[in-house]
Amino acid sequence: MYFRDVIGQEEIKHRFIQTVKDGHIPHAQLISGAAGTGTLQLAIAYARYICCTNKQENDACGTCPSCLQFNKMVHPDVHFVFPVFKPNSSKKWVSDDFISEWRSMVLGKGYFSYQDWMSGIKAGNAQGMIYADESDEITRKMSFKAFESEYKVVIVWLPEKMHETCANKLLKLLEEPPAKTVFLMVTERSDQLLATILSRSQMIRVHGIDSATLKEALITRFALSEADAVNYCRMANGSLLQAIESIKSSEENAFFLEQFIRCMRGAYTIANFTPDKKAEKQHSLKDLKVWAEAMAKLGREQEKNYLNYAQNLVRENFIMNLRQPDLNYLNPSEHAFSAKFSPFINYKNVQAFMDELELAERHIEGNVNGKLVFFDLALQTIMLFKK
Repeated sequence: MYFRDVIGQEEIKHRFIQTVKDGHIPHAQLISGAAGTGTLQLAIAYARYICCTNKQENDACGTCPSCLQFNKMVHPDVHFVFPVFKPNSSKKWVSDDFISEWRSMVLGKGYFSYQDWMSGIKAGNAQGMIYADESDEITRKMSFKAFESEYKVVIVWLPEKMHETCANKLLKLLEEPPAKTVFLMVTERSDQLLATILSRSQMIRVHGIDSATLKEALITRFALSEADAVNYCRMANGSLLQAIESIKSSEENAFFLEQFIRCMRGAYTIANFTPDKKAEKQHSLKDLKVWAEAMAKLGREQEKNYLNYAQNLVRENFIMNLRQPDLNYLNPSEHAFSAKFSPFINYKNVQAFMDELELAERHIEGNVNGKLVFFDLALQTIMLFKK
């Protein structure tokens, strides 16, 4: 990963390069931004540039021994820390136990998400974490002298996943850093980090990729028409990963839309039944139970994806009521449904809808029985339609 491989973010690239040229590289930097905006990629390109022995004006040379090692992600003075899981309890598990998979992911995909990573290491439903034992590994590595580079670089991906013990030990290293050591922490949720870590790190906020640059990247990578690229850019919020997900997940989104419609229709029918439609009410209630059972079989990550999708669709329907189409980001199928459904999402209930969907997502993350979560969500939806 070179600076030239990072899509957009020219101002931050220049800023990183200038710190190296000036010889003033902050020892602890927190690179904060949404997934898909290039945060990890910037950190790796920055580390490459720091270690390069034949630096060019705007990028690493690509031919020195350091760059050749970076091409295989095997530079001895660059260390990676990232969330892992414990396949079993027979040993202590740290990042180095998954370093082969990490190298393959970084070199193969370039841009990837936390979900991509956990899937790549076959974590199943396990939650990724930077365990307490990782702090001892970091401390041990930092006690060594640099082998080849002037600096030792530690890239911590998603430090918000750190165990509290690990976070506290990392804090001590940030307070009293070893000489010629650079910590690059790449976070998507800086609000979840210890306040003391935030205070001892220089914050670099990475915003979304500008639309023109992202559009050109999508056209080049996926051979899209300009119109399609513009549409996907509008839905991506400056994230390459969101744009790619939109391109690849049209089939999954169609399924999610179908499930959303099924739930909303059933809930609305029950909320507005009249005594002469008792049988229709009972049928809808039975269908919602079947719907909840089906949703519970999807698996936790897909359940969470659906709830995220539903939250986005509720937002879009509320925005549709504002009568400003430029603010809407819906595909044709979603737009056709929302044209009729949006009047039912208004300022009186939109926040309550969002609260219920967010609560359901938290329950799924907490391993609450999916059938109960989704059936309760359906019942709460009925009550919201009654208001």
